[in-house]
Amino acid sequence: MSWRAAFRDQARNCAALGSPFTARLLGLIAARGLPEGRVAARIANWQGDPTSRGASVPLRLAGALHGLVLERRVPDLAALYPPAQVADDALWTAVGSAVIAEEAWIDRRLDHAPQTNEVGRSAFLIAAARWLAARTGLPLELSELGASAGLNLLLDRYALSVGDRWFGPQDAPLRLSPDWRGSTPEDVALHVVGRAGADLAPPDPVAERTRLLSFIWPDQPERLARMRAALDEAARLRPRVERSDAIDFLERRLAATVEGRLHMVFHTVAWQYFPETARARGTVLLAAAGRRSSAAAPIALVAMEADGGGPGAGLTITLWPGGMRHDVGRADFHGRWIDWRPPEPESLPW
Repeated sequence: MSWRAAFRDQARNCAALGSPFTARLLGLIAARGLPEGRVAARIANWQGDPTSRGASVPLRLAGALHGLVLERRVPDLAALYPPAQVADDALWTAVGSAVIAEEAWIDRRLDHAPQTNEVGRSAFLIAAARWLAARTGLPLELSELGASAGLNLLLDRYALSVGDRWFGPQDAPLRLSPDWRGSTPEDVALHVVGRAGADLAPPDPVAERTRLLSFIWPDQPERLARMRAALDEAARLRPRVERSDAIDFLERRLAATVEGRLHMVFHTVAWQYFPETARARGTVLLAAAGRRSSAAAPIALVAMEADGGGPGAGLTITLWPGGMRHDVGRADFHGRWIDWRPPEPESLPW
């Protein structure tokens, strides 16, 4: 796919996910091109897949431009970002000037793949963790694959609001309020006894705060507010995220079986980006660990991933002993809505 087609494709995705500004910005770039120079040449000659299924080049550039705005490096561009309402010509002129003036800075930012570490996905993770806690009666050990800054490892610190119900600590620094459909989450307390994640390039929630914020689309203030609150909590609690291949990390985490706790392995919109050989190896490791599990030391794989269906992402929970996989609903990729439909208790394999 050409770089212009990749930008048009991502513009459609942004429109579908509720960011008309980012859709408009990427559409303008696709239609009008970029000023000649290092940035334009690098994007036009990108090696590999530039789309959202590969390197996500359009979102790398959108994040770089938003980073310029957040850091107030280009005031003329910042003045035209949301909530401002401006004509295409004015926005495009400012973008072109910014690309020229900050060419070296933008070029460096293009090195970084988008890492939204979308904390809205914790709404599903909270419901899944509560379902598992209610089914097993055990505290949780959390392991996240593709954890970015580890914000979703703090799922027990967040509150989930469903109708007039509140699930989570009363002093939660962040409340998630998605459009909730289907079953009500289990009303059980979460007790997390350990947590760790892995990422090939884990960003520091303090030192790289602005870069993480820059990947949130600028016309979605609620997502930005959620991210700021989650980054504050991560800066305070510092969840452990190893700089590691996710499957190597998984092998280490599955090596020891600890009775009296449920090991909840999870990934959200990450598995699809792992190489096919890594996914196959991870599947084998989980199956082997599942055979060693017991009712006193169960394992669960909780996943939120694109599955070729729609709308949104598929939600699944696989529980060992037994290895029974449950399709538990669907969710918006950013957690704007959750359709939560877990099985009844009698489907437990023990």
